[in-house]
Amino acid sequence: MKDRRKFIQLTAAMSMGAILPLQFCSPKKESDSSSQEAAIGPLEGSLGAFGLQLWSVKESMSEDPIETIKKVASFGYSQIEGFNGGKGIFWGMKNTEFKSIMDDLGLDFFASHTNTFENLEKQAAEAGEIGMKYLINPYVGPQKSMDDFKRLADDFNKHGEICKQNGVRFAYHNHGYTFEELEGQIPQEYLMENTDPNLVDFELDLYWVYTAGHDPIKWLEKYPNRFPIGHVKDKDGDVEISDPKGSTILGTGVLDFPAILGKGKDNGMNYFVVEQERFEGTSPMEAAEKNANYMKNLSL
Repeated sequence: MKDRRKFIQLTAAMSMGAILPLQFCSPKKESDSSSQEAAIGPLEGSLGAFGLQLWSVKESMSEDPIETIKKVASFGYSQIEGFNGGKGIFWGMKNTEFKSIMDDLGLDFFASHTNTFENLEKQAAEAGEIGMKYLINPYVGPQKSMDDFKRLADDFNKHGEICKQNGVRFAYHNHGYTFEELEGQIPQEYLMENTDPNLVDFELDLYWVYTAGHDPIKWLEKYPNRFPIGHVKDKDGDVEISDPKGSTILGTGVLDFPAILGKGKDNGMNYFVVEQERFEGTSPMEAAEKNANYMKNLSL
C-alpha cells in the first residue's frame, strides 16, 4: 500500500429477469437492457452504473494505459477512477487529450486518487477543466497521535477549498487505521465531524472498514451523504480478518453487498467503484471482468 502514497456516465448495461436466490438475476441481452435503462433510468432493484479503480489493473496500466482502459470499457464499466501512476493522473497526456479518449470510449473519468499535498492547485484546475468531479487523497498513513489527525482535518478543509474553487470536490479514501482507536477516539469519527461537509467528502472503502472490525452500514447510517463514493472490495473469509492482503473476487467473500450498497444508495452513495488488490488463481484483468459481471447482475 505504500506505493499508493505517490500517487464513467454512460448508462451501464444491466441484466433483467426473475430474481434468484442470493443477489443474482438471469441476464438478458446487454443491448436490450442498456437501451431500456437509458430510456427509463436504472432498473428497480439494480445497482445502476458502476466503475473501476484502475489500481486494480495497475500492471496493465503501466504497460499500455489506453488499451487497458479500452478492455475495461468492454467489460461493462462506465465510470473510471484513476490513480497517479508516476506520470500524473492523465498518464503523461494532456488532461483534454485523456478526457477525449475517455469520451470516445463512453467512459466517465469522474475521479482520481492523487497526492493532494503536492501541486493541488494545478491538479484541481486541470481536473475542473475537463469536468472531473473528485480528487481523492488515498492514503496518509497511520498517525502517532490524535493531534496529527486534527492537523489532517484542517488540511482536508484547505484541500476542499482549493478543489471547490476549481469546480471539483475533495474526498479522502480510508484505510483501516482511521477506524482503529487512538487515544480513546476513532480518528475517522474525528475527521467526519471536524471537516466541512461543503468542502470535504469521504470515499468509504468497505473492505478496510470491515477488516478494522466495523460495520459499514452503521457508518452509512451515522453519516448520511458524507460517503458519496464507495469502494466495492470483497474480503476472503479464509484469510485472517486483520490481514491487509485478503481481497478477492466480488461475491466470493464475506461482505453482504446487496445490503451494504442498498444502504449506501439510501444514504447518498452515488458512485460504486470496484477495487481488488489480491489475485489468487486469476489475473487482475480476468478478475476485473468477473467483478464487472457480478456488478451487472447485482440486485439490491
